[in-house]
Amino acid sequence: MNTTSKHDERIAKMTFGSVYPLYLTKVEKKGRTEAELLEVIQWLTGFDEKKLQLLMEQKVTFEEFFSKAKLHAKAPLITGMICGYRIEEIENPLTKQVRYLDKLVDELAKGRKMEKILR
Repeated sequence: MNTTSKHDERIAKMTFGSVYPLYLTKVEKKGRTEAELLEVIQWLTGFDEKKLQLLMEQKVTFEEFFSKAKLHAKAPLITGMICGYRIEEIENPLTKQVRYLDKLVDELAKGRKMEKILR
């Protein structure tokens, strides 16, 4: 299932700071903590908590967010379905990176063990 250019543009223009509270609510509803969410995001992007806070304050888009990130070498091991898309089939690099993050948050919320999430 391929994404459309309109879909890719919409994702690129979303701000990380607007999505973070949704991630947090999702994991906390399932009994996980903000510290665990931060650990997952830090593993994927290389950003520490202070840098993440700064990026949220600056209202960076996902496009800016991932252009500044140093993606973990094992990120391509993140596979499966998320939001109706098979991650490994997504062609747009930015959309794929955002879906990596979505998938990690989803696995955290589903109670998967941290050592498995962080591959």
